[in-house]
Amino acid sequence: MSWSQLVRTDQNVSTAHSVAIAPSVLAADFAKLAEEIRAVENAGAEFLHLDVMDGHFVPNLTFGPMLVKAIRSVSTVVLDTHLMIENPDKYIPNFLDAGADVLVIHAEASTDVPRDLRAIRDRGRKNGLAINPDNPLENVEVYLDQIDLLLVMSVFPGFGGQSFMESVLPKVERAVKIREERGLEFAVEIDGGIGPGNAHMARDAGADILVAGTAVYRTPDYKASIDSIRGVTP
Repeated sequence: MSWSQLVRTDQNVSTAHSVAIAPSVLAADFAKLAEEIRAVENAGAEFLHLDVMDGHFVPNLTFGPMLVKAIRSVSTVVLDTHLMIENPDKYIPNFLDAGADVLVIHAEASTDVPRDLRAIRDRGRKNGLAINPDNPLENVEVYLDQIDLLLVMSVFPGFGGQSFMESVLPKVERAVKIREERGLEFAVEIDGGIGPGNAHMARDAGADILVAGTAVYRTPDYKASIDSIRGVTP
């Protein structure tokens, strides 16, 4: 599967399931973050999704490289780091130094998308390109042969707990079709409002990785929640 290319050089990631799950750490209890990280890893998560917000590109402020480095020290899975920041080129080296395995920039925030994607790959890491719900896939098709991951936002970035926007599903379907037609290998990830009640739509559209925050971390049984989002029946 395409998403299985997104691994650390010292690590193998595999799953018997059709999709991988990336719990969003932003929804975790930060007072016991190491415990929360180990809990979702033990529950079967293949990735951790790290939402970096700068208070400018999006109207919220979260964390920076220091916390990514701390998470790297306790995590054994792939760190899928989503930069919702202006001028990401200024900070790419910092997040790679901190231990990000996959570094995702926003098409809307970069002043030179090819340059920034190349800067990530030049460090031996996987790159990703994120697009907001109102950004047509056609606007970024030219970059699809330069990426390891396409992140389709199913909410507008900036805050957790928003409702899933079904209107982005054709974008996922189109990206999967282009990947097949062109023989490309990028993974397709979807992020925003994903939970047990709608995850089947993202899976059916062809998404490889599902990001889920509150639908995992605000439930009493992380494994049951991850399995439900994945579409695995007990």
